[in-house]
Amino acid sequence: MFGFYRFACVSPVLKVADTACNTEEIIRSAKIAAFNGAAFVVFPELCITGYTCGDLFHQELLLQNSTRALVRIADALKESGAVIAVGLPLRLFGRLYNCAAFVQHGRVVAITPKIHLPNQREFYEKRHFSSGRDLLRGACGASAGSAAGAVTCFIEGAGEVPITNFITVSGRASGGLNCTSNNPNCASCSDGSEVRVGVELCEDLWTPAPPSGELALAGANVIVNLSASDALVGKRDYRRNLVMNQSARCMAAYVYASAGVHESTTDMVFSGHLMIAENGSMLAESKPFSRETEIVYAEVDVERLNMQRLSEGSFQDFDSRAIIARAATLDCLRGCDTLQYRYVSPTPFVPGSPETRDTSCIEIFNIQCAGLAKRLEATRSKRAVIGLSGGLDSTLALLVVAETFMLLNRPACEILALTMPGFGTTNRTRNNAVELAKLLGVELRSVDIRKACLQHFADIGHDPQKLDVTYENVQARERTQILMDIANSEGGIVIGTGDLSEIALGWSTYNADHMSMYAVNCDIPKTLVRHIVRWYADRAIHNPSETGVHLETREKGAELAAVLRDILDTPVSPELLPADSNGQIAQKTESILGAYELHDFFLYHFAKYGASPEKLRYLAKYAFANRHSDEEIDKALAVFIRRFFTQQFKRSCIPDGPKVGTISLSPRADWRMPSDASASDWL
Repeated sequence: MFGFYRFACVSPVLKVADTACNTEEIIRSAKIAAFNGAAFVVFPELCITGYTCGDLFHQELLLQNSTRALVRIADALKESGAVIAVGLPLRLFGRLYNCAAFVQHGRVVAITPKIHLPNQREFYEKRHFSSGRDLLRGACGASAGSAAGAVTCFIEGAGEVPITNFITVSGRASGGLNCTSNNPNCASCSDGSEVRVGVELCEDLWTPAPPSGELALAGANVIVNLSASDALVGKRDYRRNLVMNQSARCMAAYVYASAGVHESTTDMVFSGHLMIAENGSMLAESKPFSRETEIVYAEVDVERLNMQRLSEGSFQDFDSRAIIARAATLDCLRGCDTLQYRYVSPTPFVPGSPETRDTSCIEIFNIQCAGLAKRLEATRSKRAVIGLSGGLDSTLALLVVAETFMLLNRPACEILALTMPGFGTTNRTRNNAVELAKLLGVELRSVDIRKACLQHFADIGHDPQKLDVTYENVQARERTQILMDIANSEGGIVIGTGDLSEIALGWSTYNADHMSMYAVNCDIPKTLVRHIVRWYADRAIHNPSETGVHLETREKGAELAAVLRDILDTPVSPELLPADSNGQIAQKTESILGAYELHDFFLYHFAKYGASPEKLRYLAKYAFANRHSDEEIDKALAVFIRRFFTQQFKRSCIPDGPKVGTISLSPRADWRMPSDASASDWL
């Protein structure tokens, strides 16, 4: 379903060197994971025997029993359909290898020998095992086995098995036995052919050039790692960083299963670290030192990984023929019916961790300020001119300008804020604009545009009682003309205030608020604008001297915070239509377009990952359960798609502004789209 596959990793209870006991626990826990919908289940390194067997690995009985256990596991799980990855010692071509074995439908479908063998301090694997590097390169004089080109080995009870660290999915079992659906997004109809698996074992990840790098460049979008990494002070955090960073570098999922406490013996202790990461984000992680069998699950969005890779040149330039030639093939892989083990953030642009809130917001501010500072210096501008409406976007823009002038050691009085009341301006927004300018110490001027607009209506023959798009846009263009002309007369530049959400939806008047000399908010969506302004308000209270606007007392900080919070509570509106009978805002943007948090959600998944409308709808209903009705989501999605396509012509000529996040709609940065493309297929 939409490219989601459920992966599980397991740290089972085991007894060192007791293959019979370990085998039964592997079978039991694998069946649990498969019953819970896991398509792929990963166990730790050498889990059939235990990692810490030492010189017992040179015992004939242990080696025979481990091979028999593998066949027993394959047979016991032949009805599950899941792919099971287990670790065991295997004697191949006269050498002993530390291997991962993959079983599906009663067959052993692939063997992966470990490449990098740790041989320092508490580890001495070279005493017992050989590196599998030559086997994976097709050396050792082994016969060419499968049609895929992989070297094969013979395992008693399992037959000829490919030796490879790259596994693809054929999708032969597409549709399932009982599927009658014609829906391609039905989970039972998913064949898994979009999944490609690369394999590492423990130490492979810790090397300067992990095998997963080349495997990812060859197409592997899921890396599995069977590990036995011992517990040391600080090692868990280091290990977590390794997994997350490697998943990010490879733009892949990384499924990591390490041995648990029952592996502990002699001088070594293990904690059972289980992790599933996706492109730098941790989806699931176990708690350490559990004395019971631990299983963690996560749904991996393989479709998203594949779509993101299409725009990455490094994934297009690698010669992957040698790796693909040795691939083993699975029959099929079951997709997810529903999401149960994945968090989908309703506000993907907003930093999710409270602990990193300050760091994230300061970094955003620094990027905005650095960009604006460069423009001011390059143009030798005497002043920054900004339209201040008392709304969210112009508030954030003015805060950025104030911070920038402090950065440049220039007085705040060189900032010129203009309020330009029109037919829809309310006392609330005007008063907030006046108070904000006062607290920030900038010059404030007021230019009433109503008389000029009425004159323009008369000039063009428009009835001022006709509250149509002309009525609205005349006001917007009048304001822009005033800003541009005053900027010329003052030797300054006009600072744009529009945000990324408005750019995506084309919610601006062409060549009016659409235009400026530098647009500081162009890469910041509305949900993030709210977040930053709220953060700034909190900062003004607790650390007023750090705001950059010369708030010397907590009282002044509290005053600024109160204004910012009232602005946050004010409905988003262009205030181009007259207020209601109570003098309150009548024209509310979110009542017209739908909630901005929905549009930002759609923008994130559409622009960054190329999600289809059906997937956008599914993810939104999952993320916004109990917050927005299905009808609200469907309506907002239709608005988003229609406006995103029809308003591209505005994005094709937007002014410069700082790229802040990974999504930009500037034609000079991330987004190049024909202005006249049809949205029919998406609608």
